[in-house]
Amino acid sequence: MTAVEHRPSLLLEHLEARLATATDRHLSVARDWYPHEYIPWSEGVDFGDVPYDEARSRLAPAVRAAVQLNLLTEDNLPAYHRELNRAFSDDEPWRVWIDRWTAEEGRHAIVLRDYLVVTRCVDPVVLEQERMLAVQTGYRATEKDMLRTMAYVSFQELATRISHRNTGRLSGDEGLEKLLTRIATDENLHMVFYRDLVAAALEVDPAAMLTAIAVELENFSMPGAGGPQFRRRAAAIAKAGIYDNKVHREDVIEPLLRYWRILELTDLDAVAEQARERIVGVCAELDRRIARSAELAAARA
Repeated sequence: MTAVEHRPSLLLEHLEARLATATDRHLSVARDWYPHEYIPWSEGVDFGDVPYDEARSRLAPAVRAAVQLNLLTEDNLPAYHRELNRAFSDDEPWRVWIDRWTAEEGRHAIVLRDYLVVTRCVDPVVLEQERMLAVQTGYRATEKDMLRTMAYVSFQELATRISHRNTGRLSGDEGLEKLLTRIATDENLHMVFYRDLVAAALEVDPAAMLTAIAVELENFSMPGAGGPQFRRRAAAIAKAGIYDNKVHREDVIEPLLRYWRILELTDLDAVAEQARERIVGVCAELDRRIARSAELAAARA
């Protein structure tokens, strides 16, 4: 029995109807693009003739950490594909969406690696060593059922979009910013897809969906958290303002909770109300941490 079959039939029917509509909408607005068109191939030099030299990288350390972490995350696509199949189903209409999503996401690792290698922004040996380690480690989230997965990917896709966008803006590299903007556009469309499935679930089973949102907010971490040097790179990324608690709270959590009208939902049962209180509690705790960080920064200034 799949994870999907554990859900009540009314909820499944409602989600699958919305899934078909969301897939059709996605296919109507998504635009094909080609990784090779974003690579400055004329800058390429044989590494046998000119070995990699970190001192010649045009990216600041924090930006370099961000693109390496983002690439490692994209590299783990086979594991994410497996987890979505497990949580949703390998039957249509779920498979149609998952396969399309996988095809679109596959471009991201291709184009990021090509850009970083051709421009010599990152050591290609390190990239390959870490790719092998990350993919062999994989990503597993067997504790997440269908609703938890929907909640998680809504937050994660938006977080990835914001991380790419901010990395590009701070990079000082026009080509990289253009590339990351293109990737962020894909991530935004993926977020919209999952966001609207969550909205559909809230219409039918708000208690179950709110509980799933609460659990995922309480335990949220990016899928690359288990990858090489994650903590060191995440710290550098946060310090640079690319992605920290403030960004997570204001640019990721707040827009989604507002879209789902979490605070405005009415006629909730006790389970749903309790879940909503947990969501509010997560936000309050993040606000406390953000305020504390601001106080510490002011004291150091």
